[in-house]
Amino acid sequence: MTPETWGMPELPEPLPYAVVDAHTHLDSVTERTGMPVEANLALAAAVNVERLVDVGTDVASSRRCVEIAAAQPRVVANVAIHPNDIARHPELVDAGLAEIERLANAGPHVRGVGETGLDYFRTLDASDQARQRDAFAAHIAIAKSAGVTLVIHDRDAHDDVLDVLAAHDLPDRVVMHCFSGDAEFAKRCVDLGFWLSFPGVVTYKANAHLREALAVTPRERVLVETDAPYLTAVPARGRPNASYLLAHTVRFVAEQRGWALEGACHQLTQNAFDAFGGPWGDDG
Repeated sequence: MTPETWGMPELPEPLPYAVVDAHTHLDSVTERTGMPVEANLALAAAVNVERLVDVGTDVASSRRCVEIAAAQPRVVANVAIHPNDIARHPELVDAGLAEIERLANAGPHVRGVGETGLDYFRTLDASDQARQRDAFAAHIAIAKSAGVTLVIHDRDAHDDVLDVLAAHDLPDRVVMHCFSGDAEFAKRCVDLGFWLSFPGVVTYKANAHLREALAVTPRERVLVETDAPYLTAVPARGRPNASYLLAHTVRFVAEQRGWALEGACHQLTQNAFDAFGGPWGDDG
C-alpha cells in the first residue's frame, strides 16, 4: 500500500518520534481521494504521525468523527457546527446544537468542541455574522459544560473572536486552529493561555506573518496540524492533504525554531496531549 494508490504525494521520510496531527478531517480525505480511513491511519503511522484529532464541521460529520474515534484508539474526536454552516443553514442551528451537546458528552474519545468560531471571509452579511457569534457562544458553553477543549476557527475575525471569548466563561483549554494571525495577535492569544496550531500554510513563501507568529509562540504552546484534505505543506502544495504529510510541517517548524527534530517531536506530542486533555491511544 502506497499513497500513489490514491493519487497522493509520496511518503516523507519518517519522523524520529511520534507526533500528533492536531486537526484533520478523515472522512473528507476519503471523499476527496478515495483513501479509506484505515489506510489513512496506516500511512500516517508509517511516518510516525501516530495520533490524530478528527474534527467535525456539522452534525453528520461530528457523528462520524465520534464513531471513528470510538473504533480507533489513536483517534479522538472534536464536534461542532462550522461557522459557515451556521450562516448557510440557520434553520438547523437549534436542533444541531442540541445534538452537538449530546456528542460532546459521548465519552472520553471526544476531546473537543470545534471547529467553532467566526468566519468573515465567506460570511459578509451583518445578520449572518451576528448569528455566528451567537452560535459561537453556545459552543463555548457546551465545551465548558462537557469539560473538553474549545477549538476555534478564526478567519478575518480576530478582534471579534477575542471579544466573544472575553464575554464568556471559557473551558480550561482553548486551541486556535489553523492560526492565521500575525505575531502581535499570537502574543494576545498566548497571553490568554491558548495553544496555536500551525498548518502546512506556514511553509508557503508568502506567509511570513505566520512564521513571525510561530517565532513568538512559546514552545509549549505550539501545535501542528494538516487540516486535511486542505492546506498541504510544501513540497506537496497543490495536492490533496492527509495526516502522513504532517511530517513536512513538523520538519519545517523544527527548522524555523532551531529545535532538534527529535526534541521537536517530543515537545509537539506533549503539547497536543496537554491541549486535548491528556494522552490517548497506547499512552491513554
